[in-house]
Formats: sequence, C-alpha cells, structure tokens
Amino acid sequence: MTRTRKLLPPLALVGALALVPVATSAFAAADSANYQELETFMSVYERVKANYVEKVDDHTLIKGAIDGMLAALDPHSSYVEASDFDTLRTTTDGNYGGLGITVSTEDGAVKVIAPSEDTPAWRAGIKAGDFITHINSELVYGLTLDQAVEKMRGAPGSAIKLTIVRPGRDKPLEFSLVRERIELRPVKWEVKDGIGIININTFSGNVADATKAALVAVDKATGGKPLGYVIDLRSNPGGLLDQAVEVSDAFLNQGEIVSQRGREKTDIERYYATPGDMAHGLPVIVLVDAGSASASEIVAGALQDHRRALIMGEKSFGKGSVQTVVQTGPSSALRLTTARYYTPSGRSVQAGGIEPDIAVPQLSDPDYKDRPTVREADLRRHLISQANADDKLLQHDDKTDPRFTASAAELEKQGVKDFQLDYALKTLKRLAPARQATAAVTSAKKRS
Repeated sequence: MTRTRKLLPPLALVGALALVPVATSAFAAADSANYQELETFMSVYERVKANYVEKVDDHTLIKGAIDGMLAALDPHSSYVEASDFDTLRTTTDGNYGGLGITVSTEDGAVKVIAPSEDTPAWRAGIKAGDFITHINSELVYGLTLDQAVEKMRGAPGSAIKLTIVRPGRDKPLEFSLVRERIELRPVKWEVKDGIGIININTFSGNVADATKAALVAVDKATGGKPLGYVIDLRSNPGGLLDQAVEVSDAFLNQGEIVSQRGREKTDIERYYATPGDMAHGLPVIVLVDAGSASASEIVAGALQDHRRALIMGEKSFGKGSVQTVVQTGPSSALRLTTARYYTPSGRSVQAGGIEPDIAVPQLSDPDYKDRPTVREADLRRHLISQANADDKLLQHDDKTDPRFTASAAELEKQGVKDFQLDYALKTLKRLAPARQATAAVTSAKKRS
C-alpha cells in the first residue's frame, strides 16, 4: 500500500517526504486546444535548442520549463532534484548543518521569516523582516530560494558572514556566525509560578508525543495542580498535518479539529478530536506571531474556535494550504499544493491568518515598531482564500493601547526579557482563581 503524507510547510525550510510512484499513464488524451499549447511549447523548445547563443542540454531546458510551470502556480509548489532533494530530505529529518533560519524571497531579495530558537541565527540576533544582501561578501540578490538556502548551509563548525539590511537602521549589519548541526528540539517545557510553559518550535515527526510528555511532566512538577498552560507557537513555521491534529487533540475532548478541501467540492477530509483533555480543562493561552504558520495555525485555529484557549500575540502568517511531496525519481521530488485547510468553524486562514483574541506587541524587542513582517499575503502568486473568511481578519487597529507603552529599556530594568510571555503568565494568574472558584461552585452543587 502506498502512503502519502500531508505537509503544511510555509517555506522552503520545512517539509516532509512522501514516497509516491508517479503513474506513467497520468497524461490523458488532450483536446485540440491543449495540443496547440503543447505545439507552441515544442516550437519554442526546438528554436532555443537550435539557435541559442550557446549550446544548451535537454535537462537544463526541461528543468527550467518545470520550474517555470510550478512558479506560475503558487509560492509553495516546486520541483527539486540532486542537492536540493537532499536538502529537502535533511530538513525533514530536522538535522542538518546550517544557521537555523527560515527565509523567503521578495522581489529577488532574501528575507528572513524567523530564526529557530537556540540556533546560531537566533543567538546572533537576526530577526524577522531582515534582508540578507550578502553571504560571505557575495551579493545574493536574484538567487532562487533554494540557491540562497544552499549557500547558508554547510559543514558544522564552518564560518559564514551575513550582511543584513534591517528596516529602520541606517547602515547594513554584519553578522559572523559559525554553522552548527541543527538538531531541532521541537518541544521544550518549564514551570514558572505554577504555570506550565510548553514551547513548540516545529511540527516534525514526533512532536505530538513530546507535547503529551511535556503535559505529563508539568502535571508532575506541580504536584498535579498547575494553574494553566502557555503554549508558545511563536516563530513556528509548521510541519506535518498529523502532528498538528494530535497536538490539538491533546487539549480537546471532542469536535472537529481541521478539514482539508481539494479541487472538487466532494474532496473533503475532516479530522476530529478523541475524548480526553490532557490539560484537564485548565486555562490555556496560545502565543502566536507573524512567524507562526501552517500547522501552528491549525492548532491555534482549532483551540480558538472551540474556545478552549485564548490566542495572544500578533496575527499569524496566514498559510492555509497543504503540500503533498511526491518522489518522481531516485533523487527528485515534486512538492505540489493539493488542498486548503479550514478551521472547525469553516474559516480559511489562507492569506488572512489567525487574529489573536488579545493583541500583544513584543515590546521587549527594541525594533518591534520598525520591524516589518512578511506574511503569506505578501508573497507573489499566493493562493486567494476561498473563505467564508471574515473581512475583519484583514483590518488593523492603529490606536495606541495604554497597556503597551513601556519601552524595551524600561522593561529590561524590570527584568522582563519577553513581554508577550510575561503578559500571558500574568493573564493566566488572573484567570486561574476565577476558574478555580467556578469549579468549586460546580462541585458543591453536584454534592448537594
């Protein structure tokens, strides 16, 4: 039996591999209009082959044609082979030599989506919205995304220099880094003031099990009496659909988690929660930002729609499409967008993102006001949402909230290094007594 795996990677640095044979009979008889288009293609191909200023081999022309065909579709469909295929496979494993940075291209420039936590890029202070202009003093403008990623990858221990333009800064910034073996630790947890903090950095193969183990560990560390949980999905670029479903299921007792819908109206697949809330109904806050994409948005959307969690932070990335990776040869693969996903209430977050219930800026970042964000809607040829999506998803409130006026320097003096997390913890502390009082009243009524 052939199995496929559904992917929700926002960009080139996240994905998984499904080994799916390509049927040679896939090309059915075309109508006359299609034949005319194919004749036009062959005419151009033969003319280039015969008359281009330099000899060009068939593989170069066919590969270029495939790349152009997929580039006309959306930002997430692509064809990879040779070293790019190896790159796709190693990033799937979450183990590679590099900097730990997720990037996209914008008008020929390489733009940072987010650095992964505890990686060279993250420790050096590279931020979302930065533009990488040079790698080892070599201009990277005009490179494809895969080419730029390949230049940043390398043997662990090798040095690399990045030149970065940061909006709001007058001069370019120089970063000297050392590549490391990037072994993504997808789930980390800690207890602070009786609250379990679970940080999920990606949705690779065993994230659901690690998240469930973290919930058990928090329960044990608090003597079975945690006040609640903060689930940190900030700068989490996504990953595997099944892991997003299982993580959501850990906090839900019942109901739909997500649905994916393909080209045909009847092509709908739904995923449901199973009985058992491992968080025992305690308050949950989910932190998101512009780097929270794809699988992260499935979790946030499911818990938001079921009113199981407060979503806090900044509007998420807005990638609501599913990619299937098909191996087309020993060292080549096609990554093709095959469906959109929808939250339980029928919302498509494609190009709109998840709006937080409580918008909280990252005041502890001194550049947060000048830091531009890149989201799905900013990418060329992004899919348009086939939404019952509410227009308010795209609206912004530019009024200054009196709660969020402190400067980064003032917060540092107060010992606050992560304002969004600090705000979430303080909110949970306020919620917990009310929840406990309600539970006590309910229990008393049952006894009487």
